[in-house]
Amino acid sequence: MRTSRLEAFSDGVLAIIITIMVLELREPDGLRPNLAELSHSFPSLLSYLLSFIYVGIYWANHHHMFQVTEHVTGGVLWANLGLLFCLSLFPFTTQWMDSSTFAQTPVIVYGVNLLAAAIAYYILQTVIIRSQGKDSALRKAIGRDWKGKVSPVGYIAGIIAALAGGGTILNSPGIAVAVACYVAMAAIWVIPDRRIETAVIPAATTPADPEQHS
Repeated sequence: MRTSRLEAFSDGVLAIIITIMVLELREPDGLRPNLAELSHSFPSLLSYLLSFIYVGIYWANHHHMFQVTEHVTGGVLWANLGLLFCLSLFPFTTQWMDSSTFAQTPVIVYGVNLLAAAIAYYILQTVIIRSQGKDSALRKAIGRDWKGKVSPVGYIAGIIAALAGGGTILNSPGIAVAVACYVAMAAIWVIPDRRIETAVIPAATTPADPEQHS
């Protein structure tokens, strides 16, 4: 099976996820619209921005990964659905964290959501590599995958920090550290990663086999 249908479906799901999240944003409740009133919406804007960046990161890496995926198997389909399921929980966990002003339990659940998505992505990546062999283009492109190994550690650190804290981000250093861990993990993925792009370029420039046109 070709990858185009899977990519189109995944793109549609991710677009819906972002749309749902932005619809959850609410304008300030003040009677006189001004920047001071907008400052009260900072937690809402922060949670939306963080989740938007994460969804964007997964979309970009998902796109790059399937540029070096030759075919789709049943296992790849189900692993991809598992990733989409984890990502589809972002609107819920984001809104809960926002409405509670980053309270302890919602921040922990958000961290668990991030961890689950990271694990689901790793599973999808592993299933693709196994279906294509250890010498596949994807396996060569990801190399040691230090980002993929560091990210779960960062999420777990954030969860532990939130467990040690209490209250909300306004009065709890533990919650602030947890959110900082989530932001830091997003930051390392925002930095452009050329590994897969480098693997795609040679494949795209390789002359076609004359026998394919005979």
